[in-house]
Amino acid sequence: MVTVDGFDFPEDLFYLGGGTDQLWIKKENGKVRLGMTSLGSYAAGKIKFIRLRPPGKEVKAGRSVGTLESGKWTGAVKSPVTGTIIETNEDLKANPGLLNDDPFGKGWIALIEASNWDGEVGALQGADGLEAWAKTEVKEKKALKGE
Repeated sequence: MVTVDGFDFPEDLFYLGGGTDQLWIKKENGKVRLGMTSLGSYAAGKIKFIRLRPPGKEVKAGRSVGTLESGKWTGAVKSPVTGTIIETNEDLKANPGLLNDDPFGKGWIALIEASNWDGEVGALQGADGLEAWAKTEVKEKKALKGE
């Protein structure tokens, strides 16, 4: 586990950062589980609403799997991988705050059957160099919030 200024980055995950994005994915039996990092939920503020595309929909890397809203921000949740949405976290409809409260557990967003994992994983941040990457991401997000 890499921890920077109180933000955790588990080393068994892959990350997409930069801009407003701060997402994690975990490979599970040929599929990938997608979620928002604790740093991402911090930057967005208290999540009030999330709308997700339904299972069965195709998604391309960098394209939206849904939209989330906080008191400060509304934006797309972009998939780091190309594939088919297999499942979405239905619990987020009733309790979108799970994204803030349990981002690496009950706050996951979607399960995607990746169609080009080998071609796309190289664009994601893995365990190698994670600490340096995380320090840069935390610094950028805190600067955006004026801290």
